Amino acid sequence: MSSTLMNLKILLPFQIFAEKNGVSRIVAETREGSFGLLPHRLDCVAALEPGILTYETKAEGEVYVAVDEGVLIKAGQDVLVSVRSAIAGTNLHQLREEVEREFLILDESEQKMRSVMTKLEIGLMRRLAGFKNG
Repeated sequence: MSSTLMNLKILLPFQIFAEKNGVSRIVAETREGSFGLLPHRLDCVAALEPGILTYETKAEGEVYVAVDEGVLIKAGQDVLVSVRSAIAGTNLHQLREEVEREFLILDESEQKMRSVMTKLEIGLMRRLAGFKNG
């Protein structure tokens, strides 16, 4: 029966966050809303929004993972989720509090870094446009 279940792998930029076999269903959130994956669903790719990814296994039951933006790819029985950050939990209230601490409150240094990166990207685009017009 395990061949009819899915294999889920959640990847972060520098590590594997979770690797689960025997997953019977997955629910993820996209810009268009949440959608579910069952083992026999056709292959697909989806851009994920920050939110709660839910998966279920016989051994663990229903597990919630707060994820940042990323991408989900289903190919056969394998589901690959690649996100910037993730936090797992079984209690949604505690998970929400953790998300507020980790994802929603950007500290001052991260805001400054994002500002600098935006300025660098704008400068690069202007230089590229200058080469094209020049």
